[in-house]
Amino acid sequence: MKNILGILLLVVGLASCQNLEEMNINPNLPTETHPQLLLTNIEWDAFRAYRGTSPLYALKMLVQTDGENTNQYYKWDRGSYGDYGVLRNVTKMIEEGERINDPSYVALGKFFRAYYFYNLTLTFGDVPYSSALQGETAENYAPVYDDQKTVFEGILAELKEANAILEANNNIIAGDIIYGGDMLSWRKLINAFRLKVLQTLSEKEGEVNLSEFASIYQNQPLMENVEESGQLVFLDQQSNRYPTFNSSGFSSGMYMDSTFVQRLQEREDPRLFIYCTQTKSAKEAGKAIDDFSAYEGGDPAAPYAEVNEKATQGNVSKVNDRYHRDPVNEPYMLLGYSEQQLILAEAAVKGWISADPQALYESAVKASFKFYEMYSENYGSYVTEEAANNYLAKPINNFASAMSEEEQVQLIIMQKYLQSFFQLGWTSFYDHHRTGGYPSFRRPAGVEIPYRWIYPQSEYNYNAENVTAAITRQFGEGNDQIDEMTWWLE
Repeated sequence: MKNILGILLLVVGLASCQNLEEMNINPNLPTETHPQLLLTNIEWDAFRAYRGTSPLYALKMLVQTDGENTNQYYKWDRGSYGDYGVLRNVTKMIEEGERINDPSYVALGKFFRAYYFYNLTLTFGDVPYSSALQGETAENYAPVYDDQKTVFEGILAELKEANAILEANNNIIAGDIIYGGDMLSWRKLINAFRLKVLQTLSEKEGEVNLSEFASIYQNQPLMENVEESGQLVFLDQQSNRYPTFNSSGFSSGMYMDSTFVQRLQEREDPRLFIYCTQTKSAKEAGKAIDDFSAYEGGDPAAPYAEVNEKATQGNVSKVNDRYHRDPVNEPYMLLGYSEQQLILAEAAVKGWISADPQALYESAVKASFKFYEMYSENYGSYVTEEAANNYLAKPINNFASAMSEEEQVQLIIMQKYLQSFFQLGWTSFYDHHRTGGYPSFRRPAGVEIPYRWIYPQSEYNYNAENVTAAITRQFGEGNDQIDEMTWWLE
């Protein structure tokens, strides 16, 4: 009888312990989830990252008239490590993909890791990489900084792994709002991004295996048309609308930069009509939308008060209303078919691949026109295929008229720049440094263009030893400054 009673007490005790453990689990803070739920939010964040107006001021596309914009005058200082917050979700998605034995989420996790670390290292230089994001698993809250070369090598390795995993996997990727779960489309985007990273390192030939570029081009799938672009399409639904829809910022002191407007005018580029409005004076004079003289920008090198006076007189164009009145507008491209073709065109010019650079260049321009024909409501008639052909025939845009390699590269880089309005983030800024100053950015006399951003103050507060070591290794003790050049440009 005592034995039976003991067994009953033991069973009751075990059940009580189990109940206590269940009571200690907060149902509102789950420790496991299907990775598809994480993927949707990760894609939404990643494809909208590095957008907004900040790069447009630095790239000489916008000017501010009601105050001095730090990006316009290159007076920025500290950057942000906010990307690490998003990367925690990416890390969790990889873990959950491994838990349910679905490698497709692991592959996409590697791609998004590469994407964010690519931008982080270009922003700052050396960053925490190999020991980053280990707070939860290893209680490492002060990660060491990897040198920039190691970070880039890791980025390229993760992209290669991502492509290989998807090649060997036949699953449909649930939760995918970019390609609807199609793995071949993802492989094409991943491989195009590999090309972009390798081209970024074009000045490090000898230190980085750039022969991989040709191997990717010859042996891996790449995007074949505009429809395959890596882009986020917006919907006229709550929380799914174009990010600047109903933004009040467009009605204040934001105007077009004369540098950008003049470059479009010189090339008789009809994308001008899509990007901005006619000046108030031109509208009152009855000028047509396709009259290039109806557009004018403000001088980015002048004091903002001077540009404000010109704008008050009705002689400066504003951003096209569609950017804040259209709830859908055009998609945001993380990397589009047109940019891919321009990357390939430059590689062909430099002899990295055996291909016709003119054909690649022209396909890129036509793709950009096609993109806006598809998505810029009411302006499609200005950017038809016929319009693209006429545009390419003009001497200033004609690839055949560029005799030297330098001239050909400049044509390619300019086209990447002209299509990057509210697209491509800081790409043209990094191209400027990579190509020795092309496209040029007008600025006040004596103002130098920074190479990087200063590390966040939070690193000095909570990871001082490691950030100090990284600064000393790269620039010398205490030289965490925006004018310091990082490894990829040295």
